[in-house]
Amino acid sequence: MPQPDYVPLSRADEVRPAERMPPADRWMADRPAEVWTKGAPDGKGLGAPGPDQGYGLKLARRFVDRLELAEGEHAEDAVAGCLVVGLKRAARFGRAPVIHDMEFAFTLWGFLGGAPADLVAHRRPLFQACAHDYWQQRAIADGVPESTLLLTPAQVRDRLSDWHSLITT
Repeated sequence: MPQPDYVPLSRADEVRPAERMPPADRWMADRPAEVWTKGAPDGKGLGAPGPDQGYGLKLARRFVDRLELAEGEHAEDAVAGCLVVGLKRAARFGRAPVIHDMEFAFTLWGFLGGAPADLVAHRRPLFQACAHDYWQQRAIADGVPESTLLLTPAQVRDRLSDWHSLITT
């Protein structure tokens, strides 16, 4: 708000002209990690980006008390491996993970019970120490085809005896 004319001003109180910044130079997207394509890159080992994926870890940990683990299996490995499958399913639908995505993943790999013995034998080396190995987690997620991601947890449970048609790893 300007001061009235009758108020005395010292030289230091007078309004000084603003310093003008020069216009910005032209910007080029030339950094090494710059994404040039529309949307996120996709391909082997790049994962399935989606919104609010950190929440998926909280959801996946809710299943720890219900896990049916075989000898030599650890809950942290089951959570890590099923988390990436649940996140892949959520990203497939373009949304944040929900509890049904995690239920889908744990059911698919037989951690919620009713798993055939050959599925347990198949998953044991696949999930072994996967909580500490990003590429192992990617292999688990990449082994679930698109057609399987479209199923509901109940449909997966009904087809678990024919798990070879649901998993490609």
